[in-house]
Parts: sequence; structure tokens; C-alpha cells
Amino acid sequence: MKGSRARHPKSKAEAKPVPVELSPAGMSADAPVAPVESEPRTALMPASSPRRPIEHDLLLALLPHSVLVLDEDGRIVYANAAAEAFTSTGQMMLKRMRLDEVVVFGCPLLALADQVRTSGASFNEYGVEIMTPKFAAPKLVDVYGGPIPDRPRYVFLMLQQRSMAQMIERQLTHRAAARSVSGMAAVLAHEIKNPLSGIRGAAQLLEPVVVDEDRALAQLICSETDRIRDLVDRMEVFGDERPLQTEPINIHDVLDHVRRLMQSGLGRNIRYVEDYDPSLPPVPANRDKLVQAFLNLFKNAVEAIGDQDNGRIVIQTGFRPGMRLWVPGTDERISLPLMIQIEDNGSGIPDHLRAQIFDPFVSTKPSGTGLGLALVAKIIGDHGGIIECESEPHKTVFRVLLPMQHVQRPLKTV
Repeated sequence: MKGSRARHPKSKAEAKPVPVELSPAGMSADAPVAPVESEPRTALMPASSPRRPIEHDLLLALLPHSVLVLDEDGRIVYANAAAEAFTSTGQMMLKRMRLDEVVVFGCPLLALADQVRTSGASFNEYGVEIMTPKFAAPKLVDVYGGPIPDRPRYVFLMLQQRSMAQMIERQLTHRAAARSVSGMAAVLAHEIKNPLSGIRGAAQLLEPVVVDEDRALAQLICSETDRIRDLVDRMEVFGDERPLQTEPINIHDVLDHVRRLMQSGLGRNIRYVEDYDPSLPPVPANRDKLVQAFLNLFKNAVEAIGDQDNGRIVIQTGFRPGMRLWVPGTDERISLPLMIQIEDNGSGIPDHLRAQIFDPFVSTKPSGTGLGLALVAKIIGDHGGIIECESEPHKTVFRVLLPMQHVQRPLKTV
């Protein structure tokens, strides 16, 4: 029996080379050309599979930083996996939401997105605090934002979260500043106030018996000791750690009282615009402390307006649900829905001072002590609230958020 050799079809690698017609420059396509064998193909990149470009979505999805794309109305049209983890909200849910529905009212991210949308310019902002209703505490991030060239008024945002160590360091810095003021206040109270009383008493005794030229000096001593004593009294407030004595207060009564005080004195030439929400419930507060805080805010607004003819202060109240503040050391979060906003059309706060405006001894005025806004922040903090500031030329807004009066709920019957 003759052995038969099985015939196998040639594989593609063994196939006879296919002639490739080349048409060099100056030759017609019909001219005879010698057949050229194609070179062997590499296994890494088959010629039959052209190189495909990497899709943008894949690149953005692989980024470790949160990426959001907003349309012209502020609605989220894209969110990567990092943004989903950062906001604790699914991507499909994010794409059905606006940015102002993800972050809390007054979040700086909203203003930064609007800045890109209106100016069409990119920006980098460092150390921005982001808060959402799902966060137990604010998160500190660096933000990059910019326009999308082929999509008018679309905004690209990338958030890079800072480390926990940086956030703790920032909190400790503010606490250390407050403690230093408290310690200084205690030292001044014991070491300066008593000698000041003696100096003033001696000047008062000298005033009636000295000649006229020296009497003016005695009066100057009295006025300067009074000024120093007032400064020490203001600093003593920072060292007062006693719990507030609170009662239900109508916040509109407090604001009206402060407005009348300003209209009868320093702010008599200012136009006041009131935009009150009459449905606001009482706030648990110390009335005298709130008067002191808002008097400082009004005074600051009046001084920022100065002598301009069209000076205006807008006083607004409202109900803003969704803002919650984490109580350090506990799992409790306090709802801060009561909003009081003071807006003026003054010169604004310089950029280099805006981040430290509530720190002690930071002032926008050459002769200022830098304790007014620091005192305001302490009083609002003692009430369980927070204060924010937004400023640009001819518009400065101080926004206070306070908790509502606690209402005892009736027990359920079984």
C-alpha cells in the first residue's frame, strides 16, 4: 500500500507573497512594475489591525483625581470613578444632578465654576474646602478648572484631595492662633489693666493742677489709657470659655436693632435693603452676643463703603436645608439651615487677606486691630454656626449659618 502524504493548506504566513504595485512619481499607474515581495509582518502589531487611538473616557476614568464636566446650566454631564468615590454618589446619579445639588450652599466650588463659565479662563485654586450633605466634615482639595474649547460655557473641573495630615495641620493652626489670643488676653488682663488704672488715676489728679499746656498732655494720657483698656477688654472675650446662656431669639429683631444703631451713627448715609424670610423659626442664641457680632459685620461693611454716594447694605435671611456641620469628638452632625447674609458694595477684601480674614490681628484697615472679625467668628462658633466670606471689587458678602431652635417631638403612641 502506497503511503499517501496528506496535503495541508498553506497557512497565511506561508502564503505566496502578493505583488504590490507601486507608482513612483513621474510614472503612470499603468506602467509595468516589477513585483516586490512584502516584508514579513511582526507579531506585535498585525498590519490587518490598525492602531486604535485611546479613548478620552478611558484616560479620565484611570485618573486618581475626581473629574467633573458641567454643561452651560451647571448640570453634570460627565463624572469619572474617582468623582463617584469622592462624592459617595453613583455616576448615573451624578449625571442627573446639578453641581449645586451635590455640594452645599455657598461652597466655593460653585463660584469657581461660574468664574470659568463667564470668563472662559482656566484657574488653579489651592486649599478649597468642599462640603456635601454626605460628608461628616469638609474636605480640603486643590481645584483645577477650565473651559472646553468645542463646547461653549462647558466647564471642566478636577479635584485633588489633600492629605489628612494637611487638613489637621490647618485646623491646628487656627486653634493655635485662637489659643495664643486667649493666653495673651489673660496676661494682659492681669498685667496691664491694673497699672493702666493707676496711670489714668494719676493723670486725672494732675489735670486740674497743671498749667494749660500740660493739661492737654494729661487728657491725652487719659484717652490713650482708655483706648488700651478697651482693646484689652475686647481680647478678654477670646478667653471666655463659659457656655452661652441662650434663649429662643427672633433673628430679625436682632438685625433691626443693629440696623437702627448704624442708621443713628456711623452708617447714617447708607441705604439699607432688607430681604427677610418671615417664616424663619427662632434661633437658640444669646441676644447680646449676636448683637455684638452683627454690629461688627455692619461696621465693617460701612467702613468698606466709605464716602461713596451710592453706598448700600443688603440684609438677607433665608432657609437653606442641606448644610450640616460635624461636631468634633462625636458622630453628631448639626443642621445649619438658617442663613443670614450681609452684603455691601464697598471696595472689597484684598486677595492676599481673604483666606485669613477671620484670623486674629488680620485687618484690611491700616489702623485696625484685626480683632473684629475674629470676634465675630468666635461668637458664631460658640452658637454652633459657621461664617463664610466672599469678596470681589464692589461686592463683599458675609454669610452666617446657624442651627434652628430645637423642637421637642411628641412621643409615638404604640
